[in-house]
Amino acid sequence: MSKIIIFANNSGGLYDFRKELISELISRGNSVIAYTPFDTNLDDLRGLGLDLREIQIDRRGINPKTDLRLFKEFCKIVKSEKPDLVITYTIKPNVYGGMACRRYKVPYAINITGLGTAFQNPGLVKTIATTLYKVACKKAKVVFFENAGNREIFVESKIVETDRTHVLNGAGVNTEYFSVQEYPNSDATKFLFVGRIMQEKGMDELLEAMKRLVADGEQVELHVVGGYEESYKEIIDKYQNEGWLFYHGYQLDVRPFIGESSCFVLPSWHEGMANTNLECAASGRPVITSKIHGCMEAVEDGVSGYLAKCKDVDSLYEKMKQFISLSYEQRREMGLAGRKRMEEIFDKKAVVEDTINYL
Repeated sequence: MSKIIIFANNSGGLYDFRKELISELISRGNSVIAYTPFDTNLDDLRGLGLDLREIQIDRRGINPKTDLRLFKEFCKIVKSEKPDLVITYTIKPNVYGGMACRRYKVPYAINITGLGTAFQNPGLVKTIATTLYKVACKKAKVVFFENAGNREIFVESKIVETDRTHVLNGAGVNTEYFSVQEYPNSDATKFLFVGRIMQEKGMDELLEAMKRLVADGEQVELHVVGGYEESYKEIIDKYQNEGWLFYHGYQLDVRPFIGESSCFVLPSWHEGMANTNLECAASGRPVITSKIHGCMEAVEDGVSGYLAKCKDVDSLYEKMKQFISLSYEQRREMGLAGRKRMEEIFDKKAVVEDTINYL
């Protein structure tokens, strides 16, 4: 029996995206301990047989004092627990957890679930992130990526050698939980967005494209599920009052909203692998998303959805307009093509097995 430690930055995400991996590791006789900040799904995680322990992580801030404290905490855990393997997720556990494992010569696997804003533009932040990741990845057993584009950036930046990397098909999607839902037959075309309402998710482009469609006289609705950055409150309220935007707030179960939708839209600027694209496709819904790594893998362009140019309102508007022109049967067939793609490429069970094979 091996002792495996997981470092992550929130318990809710750990449950949503890694519960199948955790269950499989435990079922194979391993002792699995997770250190993460506590937010949601604590009982669910413990129900898997996971030994769950709390650790404080400032997810967004960059403060040398608190980051040094976090590194020391990871060192203390690794030194005292003496695990056989450590698995890390998200930037701070990856960097400081990886460094702690390297210090105490403990095997570790790093998961790059997305590069975020740090790698988008040249500058000091990118230089710091690159340097920290070089140190953290130096002795990693394997560095997992969720798309080939992110791996390419790490390899070209000489952060890690190709032979110590592996690209997974994202976190995969549970095709039983996200089962095919009957395609709705409604007068209005109901576009759905699930995620945090923010600029980098392409919200500005989506709202502008919707305004154009409404001005064209198209019978369209935009349903939005998720929290929002405060700067968007006024504009969300405005469009709700105009009658074409429906804001549903944060929801634990998005499946009813997927079921009511005609098409999912995610014009994101960057993703590791957009789970919402996978979940909606698995549910039998067409997907319109950005033609970037982390989004485009989920869609066969023109077959299971459409790919729009990133940060391009005109392109997004044209793809949404094109979708509106499709018949009920064409839309339904497009959704079923997406479901087939999820079963063949992104099924969670296959991704879990692929992950374990490289640990």
